[in-house]
Order: sequence, then C-alpha cells, then structure tokens
Amino acid sequence: MKFSYVMLPDYPLDETIESIKLADRLGYYACYAADETWHKDLWLLFAAAARETTDIRFGPSLSPITLREPTLIAQATATLDELTGGRAECVLGSGNFGLLAQYGINWAKTKPLSRLKEAHHVVRTMLDNGAITYDGEFFTYSGLFSFARPVQQRVPVKLGAMRGPKSFQVAGEISDGVHHALSYTKQAYQYMVDNVRAGAERAGRDADSLDLGAWIVFATGPDSQAAKDAARAMVGLYASAMPVEQLERNNVNPSELVDIVTAVGQGEIARAFELTPPELADRLSVAGTPEECADKIRSEIISTGVNHLILAITDTALVKAFSGMELPGVLTMSEQLQLIHDQVMPAFEAQPA
Repeated sequence: MKFSYVMLPDYPLDETIESIKLADRLGYYACYAADETWHKDLWLLFAAAARETTDIRFGPSLSPITLREPTLIAQATATLDELTGGRAECVLGSGNFGLLAQYGINWAKTKPLSRLKEAHHVVRTMLDNGAITYDGEFFTYSGLFSFARPVQQRVPVKLGAMRGPKSFQVAGEISDGVHHALSYTKQAYQYMVDNVRAGAERAGRDADSLDLGAWIVFATGPDSQAAKDAARAMVGLYASAMPVEQLERNNVNPSELVDIVTAVGQGEIARAFELTPPELADRLSVAGTPEECADKIRSEIISTGVNHLILAITDTALVKAFSGMELPGVLTMSEQLQLIHDQVMPAFEAQPA
C-alpha cells in the first residue's frame, strides 16, 4: 500500500517545501498537486523542492489537457524528471469543470474522453520518443521534437477519472493507472476497480501492475470532532465537482447538495459549512482520529483492491484560506503528515504493495 498526499498549492512556498521535505523523510510515495490556475504553479514549486528531497515522487494530479497542451505537459514532466533524478510522473484529466466554465469552455462539448485518450497518446509518445508526428481529431503535429528528456526509462502516465465506467476502462486499457477522486464507499471503489480490470483484460494487460489510487478528502488528529469539522469545511467545495452517478455510488442523493453547491458557487464557503450536516460530511470524507480513519480506509477502500492512498489533507491554513473560519484543535499539514506516518500507515504494513 502506497501513501501519498495531494495539495492545493496555496500555502507560503517556504512552508510548502518544508512539508514536502518532511514527507520525503517519512517515506511518503509521492507529493501531488492540482494543476489549476486558481493555485500557485505546481511545476515551479516541485522544481524548487526537487533538490531538497531524495526519494519522494512528484507530479500533477491532475493536469488538465483541455487547458494545458499535451506536448507542454510532456515537456514539463520530462524536465521535472531530470531535476528529480527520475522521480516524476503525471496524471491527466479533462480538468476542473468549474475552472473550465470560467474560461468559457463547456466541458460536455469537448468530447472529454476521446480528447483524453488522444492527449494520453501524445504525452506517452513525447516522453518515450522525444518527438511526434501525428494527425488526430484534437491534436496535430509534424516533426515536433523536444530536448527535454526524462531520466526514467518509462515515466508513469496515469488518468484521473470520476464518472466511469468508460473512463475507468480506458485507464485500464492504455495508462499506468488511475486516480479516482472523491469516493468513500466500497461500492464506489469496487465499481472503479472492476472497470479498470475489465479494460486491462480487454487490452491484454496485467491489471495487478496498475496504480489504483484513491484520492480522498482527509483530516486526522487526536480530537476526532475537530478533524471532522475540518473535512466538513471542505466537503461542499469538492462535492460540487462530483457527477450525479458518483454521488449515488457514495450513497448521496444529489438533492442533498443543492443548497451547499449554490453557496460554494457564490463563494460562501462558511455558509456551505453551516449547510453541510455532519453526517453528510462523514459520507464524503475520511476524517477523525487515526484509528477511525484507518478503520474506514480498511473497510471501504482497500478491501476492493485499491493499492494507493492519495490524501487531500485538510488543515487549519486551508480551512481559513477558503472559508475564513478558524477551527480549534485542527492539526497543521506537517502535524498530520507525522501522525499519519506514526499511527495510520502502520495499520497497513501487512497489506500487499
């Protein structure tokens, strides 16, 4: 079982690099970040962290192929791989639908899955060969090349997926794995794993070799209620991006979120917190004491075959930045990274990697 964490890169840069250095010392598999205009640039951030770390891997989870040209994603990934001595990877996706709307892009009209498959081919080809000639539906190149070359023989290129089933199956068919964001039930992860395996088997690939990642809103600490309040403060923001089908697989009726999503859309995060019942927040996060978190991960997630936990850690600074609220008893990012290492990871040491 691999443990990674994913951040919204909005913290002061010095603090962010210190948390990455801590995660590196503690043995986390990777540090990921959102590649979105709303946040600080992850590529520059990871370049700065590269020389101050030795083992932790880096990459976007995810990079939006609707906004960032795939050959430029490949160029940045290859450059980051050289800087880190072979520790880069990338996760591709259509992008945050709310962000796309701010660019005047209706994601549903972009043929998202067809575009993603083509973008994956472009990124894979550029990383493997350093050049591409291609005439596709969305991307066209004639003799394009780059001197940005990775250190790894094969840089992992994964897909981000939420709705399914086709996106999960495509990940199994063509990519090195999938990061499935914002699911918290055994039903949801079994659906993901089964469809990834179906795609892999159809393509004659070994499904057991793929990275099957659970990207989850997460908060922990000795004060269970404080941790759950921290997750609750962010649930509405994240849930607004969840498709109806995914909500239902997580035992959530979409009607439960209407007022919450409206408040998020109006920038009223504190009001969204008030409108989010604690019971709903519990369904859409993993939060509480380390023991509570480990129990939910064990029963709802890894029992399905997921082999990679990607923790979107919610801390005091993140809650305050988005909502203006100060929640007492919530641990910092670094404190949670340490506590996860000390009291959550050991519960899964016997699990197969």
